[in-house]
Amino acid sequence: MTAAARRAGERMPRTVAAADGEVLLFDTVGSTNTVARELIAGGRRIAVIATDEQTAGRGRLDHTWSSAAGESFTVSFAIVVPRAVATDASVNGWLQMIAGLSALDALDGVVRHGTRAEACDDVRANSATRMRDDADGLGDAMPCDDADGPDNAALQLKWPNDIFCDGKKLGGILAEMVFPPDDPQSVALIFGIGLNIAVPADRLPTAQATSLQLHWRLDGTTDDVRDAIAAKIVAALRSRIAWFVADPRGDARDLLAETRGVCWTLGHDVEAHFTDGSTLRGIAVALNDDASLTIRDVDGNVRIVRTADVGVLG
Repeated sequence: MTAAARRAGERMPRTVAAADGEVLLFDTVGSTNTVARELIAGGRRIAVIATDEQTAGRGRLDHTWSSAAGESFTVSFAIVVPRAVATDASVNGWLQMIAGLSALDALDGVVRHGTRAEACDDVRANSATRMRDDADGLGDAMPCDDADGPDNAALQLKWPNDIFCDGKKLGGILAEMVFPPDDPQSVALIFGIGLNIAVPADRLPTAQATSLQLHWRLDGTTDDVRDAIAAKIVAALRSRIAWFVADPRGDARDLLAETRGVCWTLGHDVEAHFTDGSTLRGIAVALNDDASLTIRDVDGNVRIVRTADVGVLG
């Protein structure tokens, strides 16, 4: 057993129990997605790659993302699907949405709404707050009274790959495909999920970012929180992907309805940034059957967007 596997067994036991494949936890890596991709391409049956510190993480459109030990959730998840599903442009846009919905499933399970707290100043001051364990290893989380917005600490998805909490960015997802060397009929999907767990307010990268501990008091250490979230993501991904593979078009209809209900982007003014450097401003008016986004610009022209970094302006 490697040191990374032993470390995972000691510090991410729930994730190891839930995963169908290797779980590795590193002290520091450049990018968890890169590690997962290289190991899978080499024939390893990887399920989860996690790290305490990430120094060269990547987002969409080559955005960079780093994380400090004890503050962030930096985990990549790998799951194998039929190549025919992964390469079908009429439905494969839902695969990344499934990753986002799985993250929401996990977060909803970990930060269960308990008694509303009077304030979260003590949590903000101490990012390593410890509390008692319960059957899940985490007790009921308590949302903060002073979070902004009408729907306190609402968890939503910003199309196509960000996780928002109370209107601010909590984290993001980078999806990649790898072709296993020994199975030409399958594709390994890698979902790199980064979440701000215990990042102090004064160290958040932008005013539009947030951290989980600014909204809830969480039981246990950041190790406990990471393990609980990762284990629940593993379970949700396996279940959701299995349903999708069994009936991609039928499940896409259900996913469309579900995602519309948690999509922060819809109805907002947005700006889309494309890989060629161009931009598009308008209102996000619809999520479509293939998981694409419809934007209506200021002149009333409608454009369907399938790949872009879409920022919400207001």
